[in-house]
Amino acid sequence: MIIDTSRNSLPVLQALANETRLRIINNLASGEMNIGEIAKKLSISNAITTRHVQQLEEAGIVKTRRTPGKYGLQKIVALAVDQIDIDFPEKIFPEYRHYQTNVKVGHFTDFLAEPTCGLTDETAYIGMADQPRSFLDSRRVDAQCVWVGKGFLEYKIPNMIQPGDHLELLDISFEISSEFPISNNTWPSDISYYINEKKIGVDTVKGNYSDVRGRLTPTWWPDTCSQYGELKHIRINQYDTGIDGIPISNVNIYDLGLENTDYFTLRIASEENVKHVGGLTLFGEKWGNHAQNIKVLTYVS
Repeated sequence: MIIDTSRNSLPVLQALANETRLRIINNLASGEMNIGEIAKKLSISNAITTRHVQQLEEAGIVKTRRTPGKYGLQKIVALAVDQIDIDFPEKIFPEYRHYQTNVKVGHFTDFLAEPTCGLTDETAYIGMADQPRSFLDSRRVDAQCVWVGKGFLEYKIPNMIQPGDHLELLDISFEISSEFPISNNTWPSDISYYINEKKIGVDTVKGNYSDVRGRLTPTWWPDTCSQYGELKHIRINQYDTGIDGIPISNVNIYDLGLENTDYFTLRIASEENVKHVGGLTLFGEKWGNHAQNIKVLTYVS
C-alpha cells in the first residue's frame, strides 16, 4: 500500500497510531487468527478487539472473513498488506524558475509492446488486450493505463528552455508499477530510463499493486487488476541522477544535450538484460492514486 500526506490517507495513519492495533498487526504477521485468539493474546475483551479490527479493516490494513466455528460463525482476521509506503510532498526549489510540461501516458511516439500488454481509457479497453497493434490505435492518446510485459514506451517532451536560461535541474515524475497478468503485489521489475537515447539509470519497482483500489481508478475496472503504482521522481542535476532522492548514476544535466533543441526523448523500458524482468504499467491523471500525467519540471536560473 502506498499513501501520501493528504486527507485521503488519514484512516490509515489513524489506524496505525495506536499501540493495541500495532500489536494486532504484529501478531497477524505469523498467520490469520480469529477474534477470540487475538483478544486472548492481547489480554483484552472480544468487544474491544472487534472495534480495533474494524478500524484496521476500514483502513485496508487487514481483511476478514466469516467461517463456521464451535459456537456459530467466527470472524477470521488476516493482514491485507505487507508494506505501507508514505509519499511526502515533492520538494520545492524557490531559488529557481521553472517550466512545467504534462504529457499523457498514451501520447507515446515510439513503443515496443510484448504481452501481457494493453491500454485502456477511463471507460473501456482501447483495441484488444495482448495485441501490440492496439498501441497504434488512434485513441491511444487518451489512454489512462498502459502496460507492457516487456518492451518500452518513448515520449517526445517539449523543451521549454528559453534563450538566456541556465539549466539547473530536470524533474520528471509519473506513477508506475510492474506488470503481471491480473496483478501481483510482490513482483519486482527493474526499469531502465533513457533521455535522448542516453541511459540515465535503472530503478526497481516493487510490484503490480491491487491490494486496495486506486483512489482514482474507474469503478468498472476489476479489483484484481492493476490499481495504482509508485510515484517516481527522476531528478537530474549538475552532479548526478537520482530517483526519489537516491543517486542511481553519474549522468548529469550537461550530459543530456538539452540546449538548443525543440524537444527531448524520454524512454521508460523493461529490458531483458536485468535481474528482474517484470514489465511496466503507467497510470494517467484519472487512474491510480495520483492525479497527474507524466509531469516534467525544468528548473532554470
